[in-house]
Amino acid sequence: MDSLRDLLVSVAERSAAYRAGVAECRVFPLNADLDALRGSLGELRDEPLDAASVVDLLADAVEPALVASTGPRYFGFVIGGALDAATAADMLSIGWDQNAFNAFTSPAAAIVEEVVGVWLKDLLQLPPSASFGFVPGGQVANTVALAAARHHVLAQVGYDVEELGLIGSPRVRVVASVERHVTIDRSLRFLGLGTANLEPVSTDDQGAIRVADLQRVLAMRDPGPTIVCLQSGNVNSGACDDLATAAAIAHDHGAWVHVDGAFGLWAAANPATRRLMNGIEMLDSWAVDGHKWLNVPHDSGYVFCAHPIAHAAAMAHSAAYLTGQGQGGLRSPGDFVMESSRRARGFATWAALRELGRNGVADLVEHCCALARRFAHQLGSIDGVTVVNDVVLNQVLVSFGDDRRTDLVVEQVQRSGECWMGATTWHGQRLMRISVSNSSTTEADVDRSVIAIRDAHRAVTTPS
Repeated sequence: MDSLRDLLVSVAERSAAYRAGVAECRVFPLNADLDALRGSLGELRDEPLDAASVVDLLADAVEPALVASTGPRYFGFVIGGALDAATAADMLSIGWDQNAFNAFTSPAAAIVEEVVGVWLKDLLQLPPSASFGFVPGGQVANTVALAAARHHVLAQVGYDVEELGLIGSPRVRVVASVERHVTIDRSLRFLGLGTANLEPVSTDDQGAIRVADLQRVLAMRDPGPTIVCLQSGNVNSGACDDLATAAAIAHDHGAWVHVDGAFGLWAAANPATRRLMNGIEMLDSWAVDGHKWLNVPHDSGYVFCAHPIAHAAAMAHSAAYLTGQGQGGLRSPGDFVMESSRRARGFATWAALRELGRNGVADLVEHCCALARRFAHQLGSIDGVTVVNDVVLNQVLVSFGDDRRTDLVVEQVQRSGECWMGATTWHGQRLMRISVSNSSTTEADVDRSVIAIRDAHRAVTTPS
């Protein structure tokens, strides 16, 4: 036991040292010798090795190749660095090693998820009666929600898809924005609904769904099982669909309405951005990530459903060895997600919400939005640089004159190590995509990043 204690203390100290220095690390390990890393990991040996040596070998090998995505100048893929309390709670959850499948495998994990689910619904302005599940991220959240939707719309016409499958089932229409996130398509593949079955709705110049076109598309066919997918937080522009109007139109056609709000749904927790979520309570299901804007460690997402019976019908399962394993009538977390063996994700989210409180969550969202506006203002004032989107949340899209120059600037910035932004193609042009999602990012980090971008732009545009 003493050796385990020493090992865990050593790991905690090493993790703390990394986090203490991450703000000044190269953001991307461009010069890391990946062949050396591969070689240092060695081959599978016949003989065992003591735990402390194993951990030292791993840390020494991989630390030079780590991406400083938990640091303040990583602006790619809407990744938020983990809060202190959430990080520590996640370390505790690993030590506790709980299986959060049901109240019998871990009553502690079940109760924490029950409490945190109520808190999240309160923050996000969702109906108190909604069911919920803790999932790895937005992909699974969308899949679980759409599985519940599939069950519900088919049950309404008397068809049991869980028993009979999709072969011979009534056709299920899926209507979604042309700028939907790719996880929606992937979920449709997993659920057997197919991407060719998807009916696209056009978007405006900012990437939000055109509600008039939604009305047109829905009116093209006779009423029947229908799912409409909306979006809060366009992955490029940050634009949010008009939830209230779209939901009213969809419900008039008898459709289930789902929203992919991987990061945008957090706007509901901030009074300054809450207007973007008007009508959020009208929907049938919601998907959101914790490891994006809530700044909890990775592998943390949430799904909510206004129809708990449909939610459980799509996800719950039973077996003889599970019968009678309830614990005092506690909620069974595994009945609302796809996994059986599942880590206790609720501990880190509980810690994040206790550390921040309602006001802290609102401040975190507003802080990132303000920094995004700062990026847009400073970059937009540079000759030859154009911010092409309305900065309504934390996303900034930047053009450096033409596609080739934009890609060159992005590459130069990434090579600098000062900060990291990715590139995207949006509305036919190549753009730098800046996502501000980290609570530790400061105005000074933005200013320092703008200098790196300006210098890269100058280097690309100045003849050699």
